[in-house]
Amino acid sequence: MTNAIEPTLRERALGAYLGLAVGDALGATVEFLTPSEIRHQYGELRDIVGGGWLRLRAGQVTDDTQMSLALGAAILEAGGWDLANIARHWLAWLKSKPIDVGNTCRRGLQRYGCDGSLESPFSDGDAGNGALMRVLPAILFAFRDPDLLSRCVVEQAHVTHNHPLSDAATLCFARMLADLLAGGYWRDKLAQLREHAKALVAAHRQFRFDPYPKRATGYVVDTVQTVLHAFFATDSFESCLIRTVNYGGDADTTGAIAGMLAGAHYGVGAIPARWLKRLDAEVRHAIERQVDGLLALQGA
Repeated sequence: MTNAIEPTLRERALGAYLGLAVGDALGATVEFLTPSEIRHQYGELRDIVGGGWLRLRAGQVTDDTQMSLALGAAILEAGGWDLANIARHWLAWLKSKPIDVGNTCRRGLQRYGCDGSLESPFSDGDAGNGALMRVLPAILFAFRDPDLLSRCVVEQAHVTHNHPLSDAATLCFARMLADLLAGGYWRDKLAQLREHAKALVAAHRQFRFDPYPKRATGYVVDTVQTVLHAFFATDSFESCLIRTVNYGGDADTTGAIAGMLAGAHYGVGAIPARWLKRLDAEVRHAIERQVDGLLALQGA
């Protein structure tokens, strides 16, 4: 879909952040289900209804959105990039006994709590999607400065996830989002995004998403393949997210990441009103405040 009027920076930023949250809330209902199980229970999941294995209220979010909000709060509190403050905010979140937390995130934050180290050692088992799912506030803060963007993206990742595939995926999406936020001639944007995806696949063939392998696990390769396939195969925010979450698997996170990308691409006006109405009101208001604050910092 091509918008007649290109979304403003704030509309793209708000679209990305609210898109992340609605994708999280939508997908959490079918997390860990297979596509056939989803079809049996829901036909096609199209609405935010809650439930799922976490027994969520309709509109309730999970760790994807919560860790993003903690990251954004830390940046705003410090008035800039302070990795130790970010780790403190994440540890406080972990100690609050959140409804869900990934194992790699838990281990990394527990390590930080024990020894204060801000980088996890490399581990073959840490190629999950946790660093990618929460990165958006760092992008909103640093997107105008490519070097700062790369540093912030990798530093936040390595607090819990120190793996080249996690780094590559998170950097790829950061650069895609940065291009979208920067604006420019709208009809060229999709081609620019495809170039970033092609570069990722050229560097790491594991990420090839065409033809789509139909795996939507928490492994960052599967996550990225699912999101990129759904994004490039659809022409609206709504169709992108519906396609993404109905693949099941780690659907709250694939939904969150797809929402982040599609929200920045189409703008906040493309998010269905029925989804925004269902989204937890406190989360929505926190996101709106953070977007304005992070854009005001602009890489300070």
